[in-house]
Amino acid sequence: MALLDLLGRRWSLRIIWELNDERLTFRALQQRCEGVSSSVLNQRLGELRKAGIAEHHVGGYELTEEGVRLLEAYPPLHAWAERWAARRSVTD
Repeated sequence: MALLDLLGRRWSLRIIWELNDERLTFRALQQRCEGVSSSVLNQRLGELRKAGIAEHHVGGYELTEEGVRLLEAYPPLHAWAERWAARRSVTD
């Protein structure tokens, strides 16, 4: 439940997604996450670092090995969500 709470916070998934391919500086990450304030971005990065999903190095932020594994778990969840949404649209 703690992970779902963290991932459900505004901007968390977007930050993880943006860090998927490369290390990004705070400013570059903020630009990619159009609309996120610096205070919210800083707070989310702190939470993701504490959870062991992201880490900070010279040159910016990147996903940890566990963060990469988290993204690898996404396709089955996405497939489930697509099936769920299709069932809901039929019953609504």
